[in-house]
Amino acid sequence: MNLKLRLIILNFLQFAVWGAYLTSMGNYLGAVGLGSKIGLFYAMQGIVSIFMPAIMGIIADRWVPAQKLLGICHLVAAVFLAAAGYYGMTSGSNVDFSTLFSLYSVSVAFYMPTIALSNSSAYGILVSNGFDTIKAFPPIRTLGTVGFIFAMLFVNFAGTLDGQFSISFSGDKNFLSFQNNYNQFFVSAILGLLLFLYSFTLPNVSISNNKEKKSLSDALGLKAFALFKERKMAIFFIFSMFLGVSLQITNGYANPFITSFKDVPNYANSWGANNANALISLSQVSETLCILLIPFFLKKFGIKKVMLMSMFAWFLRFGLFGLGDPGSNVWMFVLSMIVYGVAFDFFNVSGSLFVDKETSPEIRSSAQGVFMMMTNGFGATLGMLVAGEVVNHFVFSKTDIIEQLKGWEISWYIFAIYALVIGVLFAIVFRYKHSAKDVQNINH
Repeated sequence: MNLKLRLIILNFLQFAVWGAYLTSMGNYLGAVGLGSKIGLFYAMQGIVSIFMPAIMGIIADRWVPAQKLLGICHLVAAVFLAAAGYYGMTSGSNVDFSTLFSLYSVSVAFYMPTIALSNSSAYGILVSNGFDTIKAFPPIRTLGTVGFIFAMLFVNFAGTLDGQFSISFSGDKNFLSFQNNYNQFFVSAILGLLLFLYSFTLPNVSISNNKEKKSLSDALGLKAFALFKERKMAIFFIFSMFLGVSLQITNGYANPFITSFKDVPNYANSWGANNANALISLSQVSETLCILLIPFFLKKFGIKKVMLMSMFAWFLRFGLFGLGDPGSNVWMFVLSMIVYGVAFDFFNVSGSLFVDKETSPEIRSSAQGVFMMMTNGFGATLGMLVAGEVVNHFVFSKTDIIEQLKGWEISWYIFAIYALVIGVLFAIVFRYKHSAKDVQNINH
């Protein structure tokens, strides 16, 4: 089989595993009475992202080839996620938080390192076969997002009807979609087991022969924290954390919010309320397309302005959720999905470029690790814990659906105002002049 095609399959499965539950798990948790715990489940992804990728990176560097460790991690993650699904299936609506959370936490602790391991495997295989990773890898990685979207759509349209497996596009009220129950865990686990088997068919990635092995402090990039002594870098990393607060909020809460409209007679039969995951998948489509716009925007406006565009896009992302509904105002939901690509991509790429330009080669990789740790680790964790408190207070403390929808509206406005304030403060505090040289190689 063509080598690039094999790596495309690797990336497709890698992100399909995640897409099967990331945007719909909140819906299931709400359905079994754990809506108030959604923030904790999603915060766990951020917590394990702080240290697990570094630990697995050391293991891959010293003892186990990356593609094999990738498979082992997926096996462990799949087994525990399948156990979570089985527990959900046998418990019905009497799901114990501690049991489900423990099973999920072990699963996600072994899944999160696989994102870096899949990249390392692809890079190693491409290099050893004479490919230019800068040219060859981006199209391969794009198919990972396609896999994520595919899994989202599958758990949306797949389900049971009268006790039998079925695919439904119509929103039949008797159709039980996988996005609303434990079956999404089984779908993810099956994909994970497939990737476990597939990873052992990949070409071997050699273990580093460098005698100077990285320590845990090196792998965690702790030396790069010395950059906090520089005012500009300190401001950037702090605002990275503040922006990271927004990253997981819609992953955790968009689906249960949109699905809750099914309990309102005027929206009960609307396509959007019955197909929330499919609607949300437009966000991932936008994310894929917006990557193509980044080179133009960076050259035209510079790094700081592109970062600001991302921050104000988060303001629109949340604000449009507060204004929209799956009926006549569904266009606001659609527009919110479209701006997600700008919100997510523009800061990640421009921020990474800023770190690359402002750090020395000796600590550049570690500095990138600090950037990811501040956004996807500390920021995302803090964001979901705080967002959980906001939603619990305004939504899940209510029993009447109208009061809950009003609570959702208030919650989205709070998140929108937060993003706006962070954007304004960043514009005032962060000083950075645009230079064409900073982005002249963006297409190379």
